[in-house]
Amino acid sequence: MNDDTAATTPFEYPTTIRLHHTDAAGVLYYAQQFHIAHEAFEAWMKARGIPIGPMIYRAKYGLPVVHTEADYGAPLRLGDDVSVTVEGLNVGESSFMVRCVLHDSGGEPVGTVTTTHVAVDRRTREKIPLPGVIRRALVGPAPTPPDDLD
Repeated sequence: MNDDTAATTPFEYPTTIRLHHTDAAGVLYYAQQFHIAHEAFEAWMKARGIPIGPMIYRAKYGLPVVHTEADYGAPLRLGDDVSVTVEGLNVGESSFMVRCVLHDSGGEPVGTVTTTHVAVDRRTREKIPLPGVIRRALVGPAPTPPDDLD
């Protein structure tokens, strides 16, 4: 997966650490960092012209996560304001990576989640080349929402 480097500018997703994100001590539960990153990914995709809902219901392809990893730099607590920077990374023939960096209210990075997505045919579940609309959204300027999703 090394064909293109995504040319998108970083996207900022503001959020707040909520009670359901935390453990009994009021600190971000490690698995919730993935949840927050996925929310940011959905907002980023919508901003890139590919809202997840219509894609799931109308497109002939899916973009499942096939690999994810996270790093934790500092604790986040209940009520903390967080900004998530989302950017596309390597765009390959059939896959792409997304990095989400969580920043505390002072702008310091406190966590990172990286996911790898692969395009699959929704009917056969076989890997396919990235649909053109997805490739354009990842390597070009923010598109206008498409009439169809390829």
